[in-house]
Amino acid sequence: MKEEKQIRHIKTISQLHKILGLDSPRHPLVSLVYLNTINWSVYRHNTSYVWDFYMISIKYGVNSFIYGRNHYDFEEGTMVFTAPGQILRPTESETEGEELGWTLFIHPDLIRKTGLAERMSSYSFFSYAINEGLHLSDEEKVKINSIVNDIEKEYSQNMDRHSLTLIVSNIELLLNHCVRFYDRQFYTRSLHQKDVVIKTEQYLVNYFNSEESLKQGLPTVKMCAGEVNLSPNYLSDLLKKETGRNTQDHIHFYLIEKAKNLLLSTNMSVNQIAYQLGFEYPQYFGNLFKKKTGISPNEYRNIS
Repeated sequence: MKEEKQIRHIKTISQLHKILGLDSPRHPLVSLVYLNTINWSVYRHNTSYVWDFYMISIKYGVNSFIYGRNHYDFEEGTMVFTAPGQILRPTESETEGEELGWTLFIHPDLIRKTGLAERMSSYSFFSYAINEGLHLSDEEKVKINSIVNDIEKEYSQNMDRHSLTLIVSNIELLLNHCVRFYDRQFYTRSLHQKDVVIKTEQYLVNYFNSEESLKQGLPTVKMCAGEVNLSPNYLSDLLKKETGRNTQDHIHFYLIEKAKNLLLSTNMSVNQIAYQLGFEYPQYFGNLFKKKTGISPNEYRNIS
């Protein structure tokens, strides 16, 4: 009989420690867990886990787990990031042998009254897919481990009025270094990135030159990302690094170029062109065209 899959919701750091077979946490809202201290036997293979924390994790040695519907391998020294509410499921390999590495769990309540809370959304890697993890050099591993050790030391000692500020500032320092290292990763994989740029641009050209816009409406960032097998945030960040424009900017560029061609080469009305391009409401097309070109579609047609 096939086992029914379950989802287990973990709301607190204390609950997480109990499930992992660990002692009570030294801080209720932040915890650094070393993977070789986890009792993996408590995991059930037919159970997925969703927790209300940010997770920053690094493993040494290849291993794997399930994220969504996909199976991913950790490469040597690869960091992954997840936000509250995302679902993960361990594979059988995670219950066998010794795991090396660590996971930092951060409850949103820790930073809720700090400036970092508003800035968390700018760290787009929390929405990257697991296979878009951060691959660290040896020097970068040393830096990351040093900051994480400082976080652990700070929350492990007696708390005073400076403790929260120092913990949060070190978390922000950790995240800012990860931004720097991701930038390096984008640049060092330049050949692959350029291939992604070409494929994305060709997809948009083909989309607007076909009947797809009439059938499906305007292309979306998610659709573009699916064409190159990347997550939407990762694709936008990659395109921004390579071209200075994110995915939405690319969509608008090719849309406006197609609109200009239709305005000058056909007798179609502006409303007809808007529908042809996939707009449900023609006024949205007019507003976007003027925003991008400085003039209305009719003005462009008359002065060109």
